[in-house]
Amino acid sequence: MPTPHPRTAQDDAAIHDFVAVGLGPFNLGLACLTEPIEELDGLFLDERDDFCWHPGMLLDDSTLQTPFLSDLVTLADPTSPYSFLNYLKEHGRLYPFYIRESFYPLRSEFSDYCNWAANRLSSVRFGHRVTEVVWSEEESAYTLHVELSSGGSRTYRARRLVLGTGTPPYVPEHCRDLGGDAVHNSRYLERREELRAKKSVTIVGSGQSAAEIYHDLLQECADDTYELTWITRSPRFFPLEYTKLTLEMTSPEYADYFHALPEATRDALVAGQKNLYKGINGDLIDDIFDLLYRKNRRGRTPTRLLTNTALTDASWDEATGRYTLALRQEEQQEEFTHTTDGLVLATGYRYREPEFLAPVQHRIDRDPQGRFAVRRDYRIDTPQQPHGALYVQNAELHTHGFVSPDLGMAAYRNSCIIRDMLGREHYPVERRIATQEFGAPGTPGTYTADPEGAASR
Repeated sequence: MPTPHPRTAQDDAAIHDFVAVGLGPFNLGLACLTEPIEELDGLFLDERDDFCWHPGMLLDDSTLQTPFLSDLVTLADPTSPYSFLNYLKEHGRLYPFYIRESFYPLRSEFSDYCNWAANRLSSVRFGHRVTEVVWSEEESAYTLHVELSSGGSRTYRARRLVLGTGTPPYVPEHCRDLGGDAVHNSRYLERREELRAKKSVTIVGSGQSAAEIYHDLLQECADDTYELTWITRSPRFFPLEYTKLTLEMTSPEYADYFHALPEATRDALVAGQKNLYKGINGDLIDDIFDLLYRKNRRGRTPTRLLTNTALTDASWDEATGRYTLALRQEEQQEEFTHTTDGLVLATGYRYREPEFLAPVQHRIDRDPQGRFAVRRDYRIDTPQQPHGALYVQNAELHTHGFVSPDLGMAAYRNSCIIRDMLGREHYPVERRIATQEFGAPGTPGTYTADPEGAASR
């Protein structure tokens, strides 16, 4: 097994081929895939002291919404020693997983797998917080200034950067600095027992996390425990669309098609495709109904499900320890209020540009709205710059579509980034996998069969 690389002064002196900042599953997959490539000397920096992936939502029975094949490496290199199946084998869990007959790993299991992979890699540096990045024309390299969690600082230099800083928790503006003990879903587990001790709990949100928290709290909900309310702005509890022809949109062809569309068209599509990547697992929706059915046989459970309801304002009364939520039923345009002791904001995550990029803003290409102008090869450096490639991971929803946060496309994206770094294809990069055509003949995302039966553009 590879052992973690010691932190030496040589790291400071070398100009690395690339440095990746942030270590979620996407950059961790890149670390696994570049580890065996001798031509690439890369480092991966993360400010945390160990790998941590949504610890506040690692409920015992929660599963991934993508199959185990969407692990860190398999869809790029099925022979990699960093595969999920190899993790299971090394831990004596392969046969139990086989007998379980489910493609979908437990979320806690996937987190443990990522931790296992991170601890085997020689290129990973935890406890490294990047504070500033500057560009040297003389060296054609970036210099990264880093603060160490153990104390002190150091610098690294690299020809290229890969940004994988993730999407931090999003809190609506009228809930910021609200006071009290309101909690974002990213910290749910650490606050679960406090919530269960309250007389009433309200969840605000529409997606998978809101559903998982509601299902978890519903199990203990009764007249002698707490009242439980789930408020969603969506007109219904949308299931994640997971039919096979829809899944074909998670493909290189659809990314080609989407990226070539006009900016306004892409923005409209993203707004209308949330059920393709933000919906609720259909089995979980059914489990919630079945649990409500069983509990209501013994008397009405003190719970409410409010759809079409937008949160317009919120306040906290320190004297009573209660929140008052201003709400609006969107279809009826009726306004009302709701009071609650506990408040869970299952309001998701949004990309936030790292502050350490401030000194290299002149090297970043942007669209008319000021967002990263992400090219098809996941680069955001201005095209006129001959050196200093700057890649992004999961910051391209507006340019590449709903496939950006999908674990199933991560190995593909990493294969493309590696290809661009090397100038050649190290891992085979699929160009067409779908049976359907997304655009008009002859446009990006449209492939037809040639006379010999091979697919061609």
